[in-house]
Amino acid sequence: MNQKNHNSGNEWKKYKWGDLATLEYGKGLGNYLREDGKYPVYGTNGRIGTTDNLLCPFPSIVVGRKGAYRGIHYSKTPFYVIDTAFFLNPKIPDLDITFAYYQLLTVDINYMDSGSAIPSTSREDFYDIDIFLPPINEQRSIASILSSLDDKIDLLHRQNKTLEQLAETLFRQWFVEEADENWVKGLLEDFVNIAYGKNLPTSKLLKRGYPVFGGNGRIGFYDKFLYELPQVLVSCRGEASGVVNISLPKSFVTNNSLVLEIKDNNITFEFLKYFSLFTDFKVYITGSAQPQITIETLKQADFFLPPLDLINRFSNLVGDYEIKRSKNKIQIQVLTQLRDTLLPKLISGEVRVKI
Repeated sequence: MNQKNHNSGNEWKKYKWGDLATLEYGKGLGNYLREDGKYPVYGTNGRIGTTDNLLCPFPSIVVGRKGAYRGIHYSKTPFYVIDTAFFLNPKIPDLDITFAYYQLLTVDINYMDSGSAIPSTSREDFYDIDIFLPPINEQRSIASILSSLDDKIDLLHRQNKTLEQLAETLFRQWFVEEADENWVKGLLEDFVNIAYGKNLPTSKLLKRGYPVFGGNGRIGFYDKFLYELPQVLVSCRGEASGVVNISLPKSFVTNNSLVLEIKDNNITFEFLKYFSLFTDFKVYITGSAQPQITIETLKQADFFLPPLDLINRFSNLVGDYEIKRSKNKIQIQVLTQLRDTLLPKLISGEVRVKI
C-alpha cells in the first residue's frame, strides 16, 4: 500500500518503513489483568492491563500482530507488549515517534497476512510500506497539532468518566445502600414503555449527521433522528445483549437496541439511567444460538419506586452532570471529526504547517 504524497521533493523524502524501524516481538506474560503495576500492558487491540515487568523501555508504538482486527496504539510511557503484538523500534534519530504513530494510523495493516492459520501481520509487508518523511521539525509540528486534539478528546472523556462515577456513587448510596424495604415495588413495564429501535442498514450510515446507536454503542451517523432527547438503551441481540447504552440528544436508534421510554409518572431520565446501569439485564436473555432480549421478557424486569422527592433531589444534582457530559460528548464528536479530517492531509503534506 503506497501513501499519496504532495511533497515528495527535497523537503519530504521517500523511505520504506524497513529503512526507519524494526518491529520487535512481544512476549508472553501472566497476571497482567490488574491496574496496580508500574507499566501498561498492550495486546493487538490496545491496553489490557499493567505489570511490573518492562519490555519496551521507551515510549513507542504497538502494532497488532495476530487476529482478524489488528490495531495501532501509542504508549507515552515505557510499556510491555504480549505476544499478540509488536512494538516499533526506530533505527534513525530523525523519526518523531508521535508523528510515526499518526502516519501508521493512515495505513491499513489488516490487509497484511503472513499466511498462518490465524490472520497475522507480516513484518516483510510492513517493512515494504512507503512513507514520505518531512524534516524532523515539521514532523514534530504535525504531531503537536494532532496530539493536542487527541489530548483534548482524552480530557473530555476523563471528565465524563469522573462525572458518571460521582453520579453512580450517589445512586449507590441513596438507592442501594440506604434502600427502604417499604418502597413501592413493581415491574419495569409499569413505569416505562419499551420499544425496538428502527431498522437501518449499515450501508446507509454516514460519516456525519445525527449519531446512530446500535447494540455496541454509537456505530455511525445518519441524516435523520428518532429521539429529540437522550434515551436509555438496552442491547437486545448477540453477545452484547443486556448491555446498557445512553444515546445522545437527537439520535437514531437501530433495532439492535430496546429503548426505555419514560411514561408520564414522574420517573426522571437521570433516575432511570442509573437504575438501568445498576440492573443486570442479562438475566432476561433468551435463546442459545442467538442470544436476545425481547420486549416481553424485559417487561418483567423488577423495578422499585423510591419517594418522588428523593428521585427529584437525585435528578437535580445529577442533571447538571448530565448536561455537562452531553456537551462534552458533542465536543468530542466535533474534535474527532476535525482530527480525522486533518490527519491524512497533514501526514501526506497536502496541508502544510509553518515551522
